Amino acid sequence: MQKTGLFFGSFNPIHIGHLIIANHIVEHTDIDEVWLVVTPHNPLKKKTTLLNDFQRLSMVRLATENYPKIKASNIEFNLPQPNYTINTLTVLQEKYPNKKFILLMGEDNLASLPKWKNYEAILAYYQIYVYPRIHQKTVPDYLTAHASIKKIKAPIIEISATQIRQYIKQGKNVRPLLPPEIFKYIEEMHFYK
Repeated sequence: MQKTGLFFGSFNPIHIGHLIIANHIVEHTDIDEVWLVVTPHNPLKKKTTLLNDFQRLSMVRLATENYPKIKASNIEFNLPQPNYTINTLTVLQEKYPNKKFILLMGEDNLASLPKWKNYEAILAYYQIYVYPRIHQKTVPDYLTAHASIKKIKAPIIEISATQIRQYIKQGKNVRPLLPPEIFKYIEEMHFYK
């Protein structure tokens, strides 16, 4: 059974940090492929600097073209809002019964897992691979010791899309932080200015 890692995010924009983590997981763990799941805009949240769903999906597709084991996914675009991970997992499992889905998340997100809808069901039916992040949050012991949670070794990447958008607005050079095709696309489209 093929193991598919699910890496959720707004990818606003996708940057080299996302690709470094996804590629590391696919090359150095038992995961066969990683799907970058583009999360739609939550209609209850203020839009601020979030590009529309399809622009972000286009960027993820563009950035992953040369990574055969990493794919863009728009699975959440057609699901009811707001999106809950448990619902997405259920839909994916029905649609792809021959795949074993594994959640990928940074250690900082693990701390907030108990706030997720039906998080106990996620832990009962799915594995979560956790990559290291620098953070101040306290992860409860029962989570770090949970049988469904596997800590993986991966580079600690401290690049944030929020920071990238601020730098672009300030006219700073963000070329080293973005895949070349994404840098070009953002420049051409005048995004985040």
